Amino acid sequence: MDPRYTDPVKRGAMLAASPLMRGAVTGRKYSEGIFGEDTDLTAYLAELRVLSQTVQNGDMTGLEKMLVTQANTLDMIFNQLARKAAFSEYLNQFQTHLSLALKAQAQSRATVEALAEIRNPRPVAFVKQANIANGPQQVNNGGTTANISAPPQSLAREKNGEATNELLTDDHGTTLDTRTTSATGQSDKALEALGKLDRSAHDCR
Repeated sequence: MDPRYTDPVKRGAMLAASPLMRGAVTGRKYSEGIFGEDTDLTAYLAELRVLSQTVQNGDMTGLEKMLVTQANTLDMIFNQLARKAAFSEYLNQFQTHLSLALKAQAQSRATVEALAEIRNPRPVAFVKQANIANGPQQVNNGGTTANISAPPQSLAREKNGEATNELLTDDHGTTLDTRTTSATGQSDKALEALGKLDRSAHDCR
């Protein structure tokens, strides 16, 4: 047998963790003013379990009835507080009653919106596929095809062919890359020879 049903500590923790049990205890306390204190907790919990299972099976009838009732009750509260505000003799009473009335009205409207959302869910749009490439792009969104042009840089490459890493040259065809080593010309060879003669003269001295 499950130890949660035999161990008092684990059983208490299991009941405290149950949202149905917490709701039954709270609801029973609030129902005492209407139905008395003799409402059986176990029977009430069983009814909540049936309602929960009905919603899990896809039947939203119970929730729709609850929301309709709540919206009607909130509208009744709004009218009662608005009536009290109209008959208030002092400004602070008028402001208090009217503020509470407007809050009840807002809650009633929110309840109606929740009911409408259950009855008519909003359509959800899904993007099926997005193809990203260097060239013209094609996006499929719900069966609709749209062509997106490539950036100007990509179009320039397509017109001029593949980009190359050629070095820049000046007007005379000379390479502007200063990293390359130029070949020694005739004048350079003459300077090298003079340098050797000059060093020989110093050695003789």
